[in-house]
Amino acid sequence: MPTRQSRLAVQKTYKLLIGGKFVRGENGRVLPARSNNGALLANYCRASKKDFRDAVTAARAAFGGWSKTSAYLRGQILYRAAEMLEMRRTELEQEVERSNGTGRGASASETALAIDRLVHYAGWTDKFSQVFGAVNPVASSHFNFTTPEPTGVVIVICPNDLPLLGLISLIAPAILTGNCVIALASPTQPLPALTFSEVLATSDLPGGVVNVLAGDRAELAPHFASHMDVNAIVDGSGDEKIGLELQRGGNFNVKRYVRRDLTAKQWRGAEAETPYWILDTVEMKTAWHPIGL
Repeated sequence: MPTRQSRLAVQKTYKLLIGGKFVRGENGRVLPARSNNGALLANYCRASKKDFRDAVTAARAAFGGWSKTSAYLRGQILYRAAEMLEMRRTELEQEVERSNGTGRGASASETALAIDRLVHYAGWTDKFSQVFGAVNPVASSHFNFTTPEPTGVVIVICPNDLPLLGLISLIAPAILTGNCVIALASPTQPLPALTFSEVLATSDLPGGVVNVLAGDRAELAPHFASHMDVNAIVDGSGDEKIGLELQRGGNFNVKRYVRRDLTAKQWRGAEAETPYWILDTVEMKTAWHPIGL
């Protein structure tokens, strides 16, 4: 009787998330994702300038609807994303573990913190306006209000340390106010971020609110900085050269640039879940209203 031949496992190629859809990338380039010891884990698509421009278009298209969504509903949607993360917690732990090689305990801790941090920021959607807004005293018969409003399309560059926790820590305070985000995954550990994008795609988050790219920071940074429809950049790369490139190019169209260089311990601590990070990507708008007689 013939013996059954052993089958080859189907290797996964992780795709980019643009406008709520998974795409392979305009140029067809694929990169290997490797563990800390050099072992091949999987392949992932490498984003190009065209992919980035498509992501900006998707984010801008989603901004109108997302920014007008009620604060309460945005909080419910972010909490739903946290629920989806919890449902796929074991998968995410395995993804983090095989990417950084730190062991199951450390990967479980990072995944749990990432879920808790998303829940934490979900609770701020209907509170930040009261905390950071103001009713201002004026010397005329007017009411004067200052309120925080979303700035628009935000680039988020994820850190290499704790790539899942760092990603969520930077994305959540940006989107809870109504911004739309284009996130660039860690080049050394891209798989946790790309797996997180699969979670987002099955949650209630509208397509285009969060777009996830992967690729070379040095290749994409000049395009991030020079694009005229990007309003802010939150840089968690910790790379001095990348930071200078982003600031130099962003000066042309006066982009807001925020740098977040944190250690692994700081990403795990209270410093990375402060509500003051919400202020990185909002604009303070002041309105005058006459007092009726």
